[in-house]
Amino acid sequence: MKIGLVLCPNFQPICFGAVAAFDVANKQAGETLYDVRVLSEEGGLVASWAGMQVMTDPFDDAPYDTLIVAAGLEIPTSSPGLVRLLRAAARDARRVAAICLGSFVLGDSGLLNGRRATTHWRYAQALQDRFPSCQVDMDKIFIADGPIWTSAGMTAGTDLVVGMIERDHGSDIARSVAKGMVMYHRRSGGQSQHSTLLDLGANEDRVQRALNYARQNLAESLTIDDLAEAASLSPRQFARLFRSETGTTPAKAVEALRLEAAKLMLEQSRLPIEVIAREVGFANRERMRLAFVRVHGEVPRAIRNDAGPLAIL
Repeated sequence: MKIGLVLCPNFQPICFGAVAAFDVANKQAGETLYDVRVLSEEGGLVASWAGMQVMTDPFDDAPYDTLIVAAGLEIPTSSPGLVRLLRAAARDARRVAAICLGSFVLGDSGLLNGRRATTHWRYAQALQDRFPSCQVDMDKIFIADGPIWTSAGMTAGTDLVVGMIERDHGSDIARSVAKGMVMYHRRSGGQSQHSTLLDLGANEDRVQRALNYARQNLAESLTIDDLAEAASLSPRQFARLFRSETGTTPAKAVEALRLEAAKLMLEQSRLPIEVIAREVGFANRERMRLAFVRVHGEVPRAIRNDAGPLAIL
């Protein structure tokens, strides 16, 4: 399969980490599954935001199975030539994709009309405002809507490419690629862009220790005494410090960690919901169901169904 990585001026070099997954797939398969070419409108050297220059081939009429647009940290300007290329690709290529803010280029090319798409959460509303016929979902790592694929951020581009590999060659090789790239886990497209630990925003080491302890022991009861002991504080000191650091209570933070872990397991496994509830410390599926409805407005089975076939590892 011929893959074209289309570089916009001032692109982010991290995009090469995403397409490196194709090379890892080749190595794992022991054959050339993917032939990656680097493209730009004019060809020649294209500078990244950091000044690094990359040699590219110019656009031509060569057929590509997949084109992936890589941009930088600002909304890119779509040149007429790039728009023409992508419109032609939408007719001829099997799929067209964008990493992070490259989604704006797809939108300028008319490829997001009537589609679901995502981009970095900071720019999601701008994408929605600019392309009102597109359904922008800011809470997904990546979205594959027919032949159009978009990713939330730069590192999510790697998840997008691994998702493509899984779609092309199955979950076994996708798992092998993720392992070869030392990815923490192969995130499905349905996973949230947000991290509970980051959202809690604790800077105090003792609070961080308690949160890490909680995340590693979700199946346990995790009382305030347990967390205080992990933080080497008395329960009263810990409760006061925790609220001042995070703006919430230990109990609510633990529930958020459990919901995050449960959501990931729903999306990326086919474990029974009752088992997932016990694994993350909800005791039973009814307690977990009530927590999901209260926080997400959906029951666990609906979240599993929304994740689709890419949720299966």
